[in-house]
Amino acid sequence: MSARSDGPGGGGGTIGLAGARVFVTGGRGFLGRAVCAALTGDGAQVIAPTRAEADMLDAQACRAAVREARPRVLVHLAASVGGIGANQKHPAVFWRENMLMGVNVLDAAQQAGVARVVVVGTVCAYPKHTSVPFRESSLWDGYPEETNAPYGVAKRALWTGLNAYKDEFGLAGAYLLPANLYGPHDDFDLETSHVIPAMLRKCEEARTAGRSEVHLWGTGKPTREFLYVEDCARGVALAAAKIDDPAPMNLGTGREISMADLARLIAKTTGFTGALTWDPSRPDGQPRRALDTSQARARLGWSASTSLEDGLARTVAWYRAQSPGRRT
Repeated sequence: MSARSDGPGGGGGTIGLAGARVFVTGGRGFLGRAVCAALTGDGAQVIAPTRAEADMLDAQACRAAVREARPRVLVHLAASVGGIGANQKHPAVFWRENMLMGVNVLDAAQQAGVARVVVVGTVCAYPKHTSVPFRESSLWDGYPEETNAPYGVAKRALWTGLNAYKDEFGLAGAYLLPANLYGPHDDFDLETSHVIPAMLRKCEEARTAGRSEVHLWGTGKPTREFLYVEDCARGVALAAAKIDDPAPMNLGTGREISMADLARLIAKTTGFTGALTWDPSRPDGQPRRALDTSQARARLGWSASTSLEDGLARTVAWYRAQSPGRRT
């Protein structure tokens, strides 16, 4: 199979990834590592430049990198991300950088004749009070939760862009909405991390230091759904091979868990036996999150295979195996 399409949107139908050139933005990041491994396992020739090699915020550099790589498929993972605290500190940065990267990537893909673009969005794009389980048809029913709305709005807008590029230029693609991700190589910096790595690090450090208490944000009442990073990567690889229609598609497990129950599970997994105390002056974020994943089953033949218990055990084992400097 040729490494290039005959023109924009020329991918049509299933693309055999064996031997195909696949350009991955953000390929050195948390999800990116797992996606590159999944694509490589499918036989793809993966091109995953670092930000220093090709900054997606630089339109000229982005276009040049994609043009030179001559990919058949482009997977857009590069993003400016963080937990509630980071979103509250840098709302303008998160909005601006995610919008710019998305626009630059779509322009570069269209101009280079890429056959298919896979854009990975975020569950934060859903409205604050979406009915559970979240269905893709509800994506535009309201404004996202305020603490991460600029990020969520920017990532939601990329669906609009991908759909528009398909309508005007024939650029085929997929738009994925994964649940909250976790796993090895996650960000464990307490200033920028998401909930699982933050809880895991706090419990592990308290256990090793012999402390009797761990302090956590919020009330413990909100619920979330968590997806192991390698399961998400498999969904992304399947979309890269199969999907030309950018209709939004959830990736998740369907399991909803409260923050309080999650904290107890992480404490048990790390062996921390002290008290878990909650600070209700800190924001809870969105009240509930859980996804309907029937579209992914029907369109991709995909479902998550890693339980939360197994995924947490693997993540704790990875974290403990790293030197302190590598954990963040």
